Amino acid sequence: MSRTPLPFAVDDVSAFARALAGELADHPDRPGHVDLLNMLARAGGHRNWQHFRAATEAMARLERPAPRPVPVDTARLTRIVRYFDETGRLIRWPGKASHRPDCLWVMWSRLPARAVLHEREINARLAEEHRFGDHALLRRELVDGGWMTRTPDGREYRRLEKAPPPEAVALIRLLAARSSA
Repeated sequence: MSRTPLPFAVDDVSAFARALAGELADHPDRPGHVDLLNMLARAGGHRNWQHFRAATEAMARLERPAPRPVPVDTARLTRIVRYFDETGRLIRWPGKASHRPDCLWVMWSRLPARAVLHEREINARLAEEHRFGDHALLRRELVDGGWMTRTPDGREYRRLEKAPPPEAVALIRLLAARSSA
């Protein structure tokens, strides 16, 4: 196991020494490494070494700067928005294969999370979200592309939960704003 250096500071060294002396007096035999770590942590005001370590690592995570947002290709987003009407429904299936995943992310976002849907339900939901009349194509692409799973007999469908890429998130938000306006 790798060792992570953890800073250890106390406000009052005298109180720390008294608490540590009390811990050592209560220990009849020579304490081991882990016992000493727990004693030090308790003398510093923590429950045990694990509590001290978790608190220190949590503070380090909070002090780290937030990751910079990934830039979104607005020109690409403008081209993909053209596949949707003013209400946010998919007008036509993209001829360009690189545009299809973004459109499928939008379809994925409109399916309920953590719900089991039967084939009729998924067909009805997909039919509401597009205008070119081929819900079977969308259903197949969502399953084959890894956005959904289905049972081998095709009775039950589930949306797979995963994080969309930044461009898909921007597209989903843009279409949601357009359809609500």
